[in-house]
Amino acid sequence: MRYLAGRLGTLLAVLAVVGLLPRLTRTDPALTILHARYADRPPTPAVLDAIRAGTGLDGGPLQVLGGWAAGLFRGDLGESWVSGSPVGPDVTSALGVSLSLMACSLGVALILALALAAPSLRRGARRRQTSTRAGAGAAVLAALPEFLLAAVLATLLAVRLGWLPALGWGSAEQAVLPALAMGVPAGALLGRLLADALPAAFAEPWAATATAGGIPPRRIAAHALRRTAPALLPQLGLVVVGLTGGAVAVETLYAVPGLGSTALSAALAQDLPVLQACVLLLLLLGSAAGLAARLGSRVLLGPARTARALPALSAPPLPVRRTVTVAAVALAALLAAVTVAGLLRDPLTVDAAARLASPSAAHPLGTDSLGRDVLARLGHGAARTVLVAVVVSAVTLLLGLAVGALRAGALTETANALPAVLAGLVVAGVVGPDPWGAAAAVAAVAWAPLAAHTSALYAQEKGAPHIAVALALGAGRGHLMRRHLLPGVLPPVVRHAVLRIPAIALALASLGFLGLGAQPPAPEWGRMLSENLPYAERAPWPVLAPAAALAALGALAVLVSAAVRGRRRA
Repeated sequence: MRYLAGRLGTLLAVLAVVGLLPRLTRTDPALTILHARYADRPPTPAVLDAIRAGTGLDGGPLQVLGGWAAGLFRGDLGESWVSGSPVGPDVTSALGVSLSLMACSLGVALILALALAAPSLRRGARRRQTSTRAGAGAAVLAALPEFLLAAVLATLLAVRLGWLPALGWGSAEQAVLPALAMGVPAGALLGRLLADALPAAFAEPWAATATAGGIPPRRIAAHALRRTAPALLPQLGLVVVGLTGGAVAVETLYAVPGLGSTALSAALAQDLPVLQACVLLLLLLGSAAGLAARLGSRVLLGPARTARALPALSAPPLPVRRTVTVAAVALAALLAAVTVAGLLRDPLTVDAAARLASPSAAHPLGTDSLGRDVLARLGHGAARTVLVAVVVSAVTLLLGLAVGALRAGALTETANALPAVLAGLVVAGVVGPDPWGAAAAVAAVAWAPLAAHTSALYAQEKGAPHIAVALALGAGRGHLMRRHLLPGVLPPVVRHAVLRIPAIALALASLGFLGLGAQPPAPEWGRMLSENLPYAERAPWPVLAPAAALAALGALAVLVSAAVRGRRRA
């Protein structure tokens, strides 16, 4: 009940922010409605006042929030500011499309997760040693952003080979590419988590006893899956949220009329009633997925949920090869070299005579659709993306430490369940597309993993024996914080924040791809992809360059994480 009360209170606070969007926007809603519906009428004060009175926007914040909430209880989601039509039918139809796409993507994810974990299942059930190589491929696939994989699949399978349709929704063939683009990274993430958890399950005494008793390996593998399932179900709930709220780029790229693309169009057009309805449904869906995952864990745990809880899985030490560290250093050096080479060139020079030129000595990575040097834009985009990601990481570190020390679990879980793209849509609805708005949106949700980590370490340190000894010796609160708590909490959380910089950079790139980040002509990797994707069939290099850079950044995050983990275990 305490968990439900905390989640409900946090959800109501988020819903209040959504309901107040018309009052939070920096633009006048009456002007938006006037330009969309009555373009021939002058924006006189009398006309604007009449529009505010007709739409209920002439009251204070509490009146606006109360009117929106009252409409929800009646099943009325309001009217679109742009079209003037009821929001409910269109959003309900988009929800059905998103749920169908989510189901297809989840099927792909589960199949891929089991396939990636199959070697660990076979080796563990036969009492053979497992190494970190089992999850290496899954880790690289999990680091690929959905919009990047969607662009590659559309270019290769739809445009180049013509095997599948690239746009639309309504047939089974049209669902294949979006389901693959969303399901492969999600399945790789689940497969990596499962492959990491299985060695710990097989290392427990029951597995050795079952093998000695002659139980078939297949049954031992099934028991190992059941043993790891309770810890993985919360991650499955987050994957479900990501397959709906995080599908904005995929739905937009493939012209799928789901909640994500509908919310993006509403945010760009400042059509806040439609955006409010989409965000509301996505929040409710995320809450339902989290609650279902929690209930599923309790069912799988059985009596352990009321009696003695199951012991946590403790992974045995696995070998980490030195080549992982060497590969991480080499990849970081390559990205740095490309960035420096690009910074020495002008990213804004337009040469109409060299549009979509192939790579040459003058343009090592070719030119884009406007004749601008791709290497220059790639280098300047890397500097912009990485610097903003470092700033956002510093902000999220401070927020994570503060919220984690306060033990605000419900707030942390709610923020952790919100995709950065969804937060970006809300911020874009308030301030419009803006690079710092995109950074604020990522920072608004990226602190949650750091807060959870801080909370766990804080509780662990407070229960340590040296704290009791310091208290017995008369240590004050300030001394305990400086000498005992912070030295045990701060270094691991700082390392965690540093390792999340590439993930934050990828989130910023995804918002740029959607047009919610840096605006033209500023160079940015996500913007480069969206600008040049229509010309991929004629000139693939303006798309392949930022795609390869994003893939290398994701792989670098995986390699650095593996190298740090190996060093800490060593």
